[in-house]
Amino acid sequence: MSAKKNPQEACEAYRAAFPPGELEMFREDPIDRVGIPAVAASLRLKTGTLFATHGHGTTLEEAEAGALGEMAKTVFTEAALRAHAREKGTYRELARTYGPSGVVDPLKLCLPAGSPYHADMELTWVTVTRLTTGEKVFIPEEWVATWGGELQGRMPLITPITSGQGAGLTHEQALTHGILELFQRDGNGLQSRALDQGVVLDLKGAALGPELQSLLAHYERLGIEVIPKLACTDFGLVNLYVVGRDPALRDQPMALTACGEAADLDRERALRKALLEYAGSRTRKAFANGPLELAEKIAPPGYMNRFLPHLELEDEEPRALHAMANWARLSAPQMRALMEQRVLAERCRVPFASLPTIPDLGDARERSALLVRKLTLASFDILVADMSPADHSVFSLKVIVPGLEVETMSDHRIGERGVAKLLARQDPLAGLGKPPEGAQRVRLTSEAEERLGGPAWFHSRLAEAIVGRLYALYREPERHAAQLLMRQRRHGGGLS
Repeated sequence: MSAKKNPQEACEAYRAAFPPGELEMFREDPIDRVGIPAVAASLRLKTGTLFATHGHGTTLEEAEAGALGEMAKTVFTEAALRAHAREKGTYRELARTYGPSGVVDPLKLCLPAGSPYHADMELTWVTVTRLTTGEKVFIPEEWVATWGGELQGRMPLITPITSGQGAGLTHEQALTHGILELFQRDGNGLQSRALDQGVVLDLKGAALGPELQSLLAHYERLGIEVIPKLACTDFGLVNLYVVGRDPALRDQPMALTACGEAADLDRERALRKALLEYAGSRTRKAFANGPLELAEKIAPPGYMNRFLPHLELEDEEPRALHAMANWARLSAPQMRALMEQRVLAERCRVPFASLPTIPDLGDARERSALLVRKLTLASFDILVADMSPADHSVFSLKVIVPGLEVETMSDHRIGERGVAKLLARQDPLAGLGKPPEGAQRVRLTSEAEERLGGPAWFHSRLAEAIVGRLYALYREPERHAAQLLMRQRRHGGGLS
């Protein structure tokens, strides 16, 4: 049974599975005017470690299940990685010992352009499971970790990210969650945010179900113009996202940066998820990054005194922290102007009714089987790190699919698919041959270079310029960290 069908069952299962600690959860949607249920959750373990997540849904129970599912991913990943055995060695050494199929070649993992990696570089490896065969495969630990504090090696090839994590009451549910997130990131990374291609989905004439009609009517009554956009239809999935204009919003400029993303086999399911996530994003961004005074008004008494002392600004990614702090100084008109330039742009329209769809797929088992089949037919390897608690009362997975793209504009990670997409649209961000000034070579296997037509480069300097003041669309600091930084600066302290 899925958490969507029975969110209360999911909430009870997650709560029972968590290690001892203090769980605090409350509604945060009163900070915004949309009114779709959203919650903020935090879990303080007896060890002192604090985890914070958010959730949203059509009901309060759905929102709570979402927040606790996100909590499960972070809590169990940290515990599992702490106990996971590591092996140090070079790719060449491990491939010689375990065979080429027993080790993932980092050149297939979308390294940052210009990465110093070579096959004789010592790395710290962990094992994951090849989904289709069950065999163990070595991969650098930074692809399984979700933040730097989980690493044991000193020279990670990438910044760990959460993309590909999935949680659920069953293995299939968690797997579906993780794979869809990978599809989502792979499909929209070069299409949205600072690189928004402006492909607006036209909902006119689409025979939408009653729930979607109700959601859209709700936004219309509020005077909010929701703008659904198409990222791609790769693998036969609909990959879309929702942004919006809100002329009436004044006191929470952060909500103007909201975006809901989705990838699904069912186009209506994707649109529903993105519309709900847009509302959740408005609430989360306003609560987590907006003025502390407004957040404190809707939080339980004493919340700030319990939460803020656990924030360590030194642990934050400096660029993300400062980018969000700079946004926090903007007025609503200034934020609107910043978003209008690219994020809200429209260049063409595509009928929603023309998108592919596979409705009424059934349960998570059928959905996960079809997603796995689509990847394997396209010759992608599916690797899974099982981070679930020992009794598997709930499931927490990290799914890794070498070759799917992620974090191109934030970390300049790019592989064969990303280069091919940029070349196809003649984007100056990528090319073949000798890298021009400001560009760096894309780290690929010789086979990938041959398929592309030669060595490729990515223009890192141009990417930095394009992202510019929009970096906070890609990475956000911990909840309230940007406001805490601003408060410390006002009192003569903080990070420079």
